[in-house]
Amino acid sequence: MTPDSPARPTLPEPVRRTLDDFRTRLGLDVHLWKLAADGERVRLYPTHGSDAPPADSNGPPRRIVRTVSPRDGPDLELELLSPDGEFAESLTSVLKSILERIFDFAQEVRFFTYELSERYEEINLLYSISETLGSILKLEDAAQNILVEVCDVLGARRGSLWVYEPEGEQLHLRASVGAEEPEGPLRSDDPVAVTAQVFRDGRSLIASKTTPAGANDPEQEQSILSVPIRYTPPSGEARTVGVINLVGRRNGERFTASDQKLLSAIASQVGAALENNRLIQESLAQERMSSEMELAHNLQMKLLQAPETFDAASVAARVVSAEQVGGDFYHLFKLPDQEVGVMIGDVSTHGFPAALIMALSMSAASIYAMESGGPSSVLRHMADALSDELETTEMYLSLFYAVIDADVGQLRYSNAGHPHAFIIHGDGEAVRLLATDPPIGIAGPEAYGEEVIPWDAGSDLLFLFTDGLSDTLTVPGGQNGEQCVIQYVVEHREDPVDAIVSGLVSLAEAATPSLPSDDRTVIVFRS
Repeated sequence: MTPDSPARPTLPEPVRRTLDDFRTRLGLDVHLWKLAADGERVRLYPTHGSDAPPADSNGPPRRIVRTVSPRDGPDLELELLSPDGEFAESLTSVLKSILERIFDFAQEVRFFTYELSERYEEINLLYSISETLGSILKLEDAAQNILVEVCDVLGARRGSLWVYEPEGEQLHLRASVGAEEPEGPLRSDDPVAVTAQVFRDGRSLIASKTTPAGANDPEQEQSILSVPIRYTPPSGEARTVGVINLVGRRNGERFTASDQKLLSAIASQVGAALENNRLIQESLAQERMSSEMELAHNLQMKLLQAPETFDAASVAARVVSAEQVGGDFYHLFKLPDQEVGVMIGDVSTHGFPAALIMALSMSAASIYAMESGGPSSVLRHMADALSDELETTEMYLSLFYAVIDADVGQLRYSNAGHPHAFIIHGDGEAVRLLATDPPIGIAGPEAYGEEVIPWDAGSDLLFLFTDGLSDTLTVPGGQNGEQCVIQYVVEHREDPVDAIVSGLVSLAEAATPSLPSDDRTVIVFRS
């Protein structure tokens, strides 16, 4: 018979510890409230202090609220104040789940206190484990401490705790007590191992095994207690996430059904803690990845010269990555004899691999543009410098490089497979600057050539972009993206170059792409 539920304490100690961990370790402004009958909110955590969030240089905090619904007791209100909306939303949901589980742990502890009132050591064990699991961010240490206490209370000679990893479908040893256990990993479909059998069946097992006689030791029979670690989500089916084994008792007796029941209760708490710990680690990993990606994006953007600082000509440029980092780039050069160099490149993929090739390409371009002279020589040297990396990553690079002499009225260029290079003349005629060679990484050792065409300073525009821009504006069976882009520049050819670039970016942002998103780069140059 289940005892009447006692009045729930204002705040169980494991709940307070968990909130302390989140507040101090993660720097979170977190509050827990109880809703009174008259609608007033009663603060449960922290127990003192003002409601005002601490000052934050990142901006005003958002208030994120979740309802915590313990099985025993009224709903509570969890409140987190943070300027980081997306991550804070996810972390608040994780913390809500953890608190509900910990409140449930406290209820389970109270139940076993009533049911097992005469088993004093075991009751202390349950309380101790509940408190240990409250320090949810230190679960690996907690697993070893729990196993030591379990072996001590149940008089087990040896113990082991195994956790299932879906990747590889293996059980990994996370804690052990007593004689040395095999380190594993242990395949979950092992036909012989008791641990694997209990994991697959999801049922506890009490058995015996006989140890062979040694030189000085007689043959012995040892009792085995193996219990699955189960996790039951708020919705959905329960699943097995590990196994706890106890082998041999110091008093020589067998493990009993009562021992099995106690260990199953402990395993249930451990299972919930394992799942909560996994959720926390995933959230922290996501936060670290987001932070690292943002840093990588900022570093990549700093590699690109700000067009407004280039005083040798009137130029505007923009790079919009499909992911936080990408493979598109541009480069501007002030060359000897009043010449100006303009380069655009497009690595064949996007993301981190393309970003690495992009950084190498810009570094090589900075060296060879100042040393090698003409466009064909620059591309030749860049191809040699990048050949190993492009071959290893199975990528290629379309690259256009032009050297413009406004005084002479001449534009020399080399085009390694870049299709979107145009001169827009003052009368509105758009002339494509055709490829002289295949892309870098595909062209052979005899590449690269160059072309020379007239340039009307002050009237002509050099217009370069990557296919991410035209693909975004393409409509299957309808609008051609490249024609749309060219038409826009022709119609606005007399506008300031930065206005032309901003207009093209706005067109792309307003479009509904029919193709997967790709990096978008655009350059408009007027001497």
